[in-house]
Amino acid sequence: MLAEIITIGDEILIGQIVDTNSAWMATELNQIGIRVKQISSISDDREHILKALTEAANRVDIVFVTGGLGPTKDDITKKTLAEYFNVELVEDPETLEHVKGIFARYNRPLLEVNRLQAYVPANCKVIFNQNGTAPGMWFYENKVTYISMPGVPFEMMYMMTERVLPQIKELFKLPVIIHKTILTAGEGESFLAERIADIEDDLPAHIKLAYLPKLGMVRLRLSAFGEQETGLQEQVDQFAKRIIERIGVAFVIDEDIALEKAILDKMEGRGLTLSVAESCTGGYLSHLFTQHPGCSSVFLGGGVTYAYELKESILGVKQETLDNFGAVSEQTVTEMVEGALKNFKSDFAIAITGIAGPDGGTETKPVGTVWIAVAGNQKMLIKKYTFGNKRRQNIERSAVTALTMLNTLLT
Repeated sequence: MLAEIITIGDEILIGQIVDTNSAWMATELNQIGIRVKQISSISDDREHILKALTEAANRVDIVFVTGGLGPTKDDITKKTLAEYFNVELVEDPETLEHVKGIFARYNRPLLEVNRLQAYVPANCKVIFNQNGTAPGMWFYENKVTYISMPGVPFEMMYMMTERVLPQIKELFKLPVIIHKTILTAGEGESFLAERIADIEDDLPAHIKLAYLPKLGMVRLRLSAFGEQETGLQEQVDQFAKRIIERIGVAFVIDEDIALEKAILDKMEGRGLTLSVAESCTGGYLSHLFTQHPGCSSVFLGGGVTYAYELKESILGVKQETLDNFGAVSEQTVTEMVEGALKNFKSDFAIAITGIAGPDGGTETKPVGTVWIAVAGNQKMLIKKYTFGNKRRQNIERSAVTALTMLNTLLT
């Protein structure tokens, strides 16, 4: 079964808000066996909405619409839906009582514009909105189901979870969709594709492999479609096992989680601790770790030692090392990681020093030059990298590369 998601609102198109609704809805729909064929964001424009609905009806079985159901004049979705189905707007008594109750609770007068929230297209089945005044609407026309919901995320999510999804599962016989994600790091997608080409060729028609690259990482996602979950899951697991064995050290984990989270989990399972010594990344690596609840069982902390003086006083980097070789050097990053292990008393440590840019580079050390050291368990990896000239990308790439090196050391 195919679905399309249409989000309505000029605020999305001008970048004032981010469309998080579509991503959440797509995830929820996929879990119950509905494949999203297209996601569109359109303006609060009558003709645009009518055209989007017509086009969607020609390619999918269910059309989900969010947004444009507020009480103000710029919210035209409900009126346009009535025009699309060629019906009148009628007052829904249950919705009206609900709206009255909300305003009574807050001791606010019920304005006419609020009363109009209770009007819906005559051919719809009303979807009760427990968390707001705008009801959802369910339509069925020419073998296509249309579901319109508010754009306010918590209103839409509750409506989907409690009312829409259960009704869909009851009405339709849905297939099984299974995804399995293999997280890799330190290897480009073209190299991975070449390495597992024969395995990919062996995949049956109902199992697809997708390559999802992202700055130093590639997620390999196996997606299977069928009727019986048990047999399908076994097939996916068998192919995943073959891929994992083939890609070797590039493999991180067979879960769809962040790289740093996978490393935290791996270290926690082994009872290991970690500290950092950051310079050009300015605490970004620490942020990646600390955004995850429970990280303190592994991540002890560290130092953002931007200045020479802090490299010396916090990490114990020698002044003559900085004078003779500079902050961005193999010698300095070695003393940084050794100082982190010694002073922060962790099992493993990461040190990063470099020139993030856009200025500060020289002929011998251009912008994007970064030294990274990872040490622990009597082992150490030290590497020099030359990234690009974009500051933000250099910071992010340095952090991801350091995580990849740590994962290698833990293998």
